[in-house]
Amino acid sequence: MKYSQKIVHNQSTLLSRYKTLVEQAYNLRQTDSALSDFSEYKAIKLLHKMNKLKFLRRDLTVLQQN
Repeated sequence: MKYSQKIVHNQSTLLSRYKTLVEQAYNLRQTDSALSDFSEYKAIKLLHKMNKLKFLRRDLTVLQQN
């Protein structure tokens, strides 16, 4: 598997996990605010990782074109 394909696979995995955490945070907002905040914090960390991968993928695309 190419490095760029691994990045795409990791992005899709992180995106599905991110969506799950955001939904969980939303559902817990009324019942358990502490757990909701924790889920939201984890989602933000995943979003940061996804942005890093997006940047790496963009760099690989530029390098492959040259």
